[in-house]
Amino acid sequence: MSALIFPVPEPVCASCASCGGRDGRGGRPAAPRPAAGAETARGAALPPAAARAGTPRNRPRILPIFLPFAGCPSRCVFCAQDVQTGQRGGADSIARAMEQAEARLKQEARTMDTAREADATQPAPGPLEIAFYGGTFTLLPEAERAACLELAARWRERGVVCRVRCSTRPDAVTERGLANLRAAGMDCVELGVQSFDDAALSAASRGYAGSVARAACAMVAGAGLQLGVQLMPGMPGVTPEVFRADVRTALLPDNAGAHPLASFLRFYPCLVLRGTPLAERWRAGDHVPWTLDITVDALADGLLAAWARGVAVVRMGLSPEDGLDDAVLAGPVHPALGQLAKAEALRRHVAAQVARLPGPPVRFGVPRRLRGLLWGHANGLVDAYAAMGITRAMVYWRDDDNFSLE
Repeated sequence: MSALIFPVPEPVCASCASCGGRDGRGGRPAAPRPAAGAETARGAALPPAAARAGTPRNRPRILPIFLPFAGCPSRCVFCAQDVQTGQRGGADSIARAMEQAEARLKQEARTMDTAREADATQPAPGPLEIAFYGGTFTLLPEAERAACLELAARWRERGVVCRVRCSTRPDAVTERGLANLRAAGMDCVELGVQSFDDAALSAASRGYAGSVARAACAMVAGAGLQLGVQLMPGMPGVTPEVFRADVRTALLPDNAGAHPLASFLRFYPCLVLRGTPLAERWRAGDHVPWTLDITVDALADGLLAAWARGVAVVRMGLSPEDGLDDAVLAGPVHPALGQLAKAEALRRHVAAQVARLPGPPVRFGVPRRLRGLLWGHANGLVDAYAAMGITRAMVYWRDDDNFSLE
């Protein structure tokens, strides 16, 4: 009996696979596409996702420069950036962040020089990607924004920095402003869209409509910049159905052969954090956070939809900064949220292939790199696989990026 061969569906993020992409300035490399009905060596047709299966990652290291609340025109109901980033805001926050970044970049330069001199046969540490996170970068005062861009450009010339990205709001970008950012060396812009749904945006007091968010995505991509889209499942007004629609919108256009506008996505399930307006709504009973089960179910659907379009989801949940746990009052917080969602998405991917078999499975080959993920967090998916007819005794480990079912 020939084996059914199918790939790991998760793609490599275009912005993380290397320092530069197609043109070194954020261009999206074309994903290879097999001819219709392409066959594997074992004779089974590969599904379209095979064209987007990832290989082991080669991400540049990220140097995050946090600018909490800087440039923000208002305080979002869910936002506590000082807790989320582990950095306090304040009038001197940008200057302090720049000083810290300068010191880190000088240290990196020394490390790279020392490594080159010590052993020319060994590769020196790779360059960094600078990421201006928190706040609203495009609404920073011009002098402060220019100082950020100058720092990145100066260290890029020295080879210590290879890429630059920033985050901002959909209603804070213009075609002219984006063109200026690209000319100044920006490679990627992440938009804190949160949702494209008008009712949800109004419920969360975001201050813009879904049409503005969609137009902003098109502007970023049209400016030749890589586009990252941040979505917030569980935000006030965002139901699981709304979130699934948001993911579909983020992946537009969906006509045959067209690349999505977004190069990658981030999913930040909404948490109720101490000191936020949302905390007051929660205490008053006006906001009910998603449960963990609902969240994992929706995230798994979002992952599969993104993977099917060749788009990576590079983050699920907030980074575990000091003090975050103490600040969370309610919501789907879990130390392994990303693993829970990704393992469930992979299980659903496998289940779809099991359904194609003429009979029950007898052997299951799994890429070795998924050894810690297959059975789920704390082996929570063992029973779910057993219900599909897959047991531990049937599993063997492969050294490529394909599954095999017999």
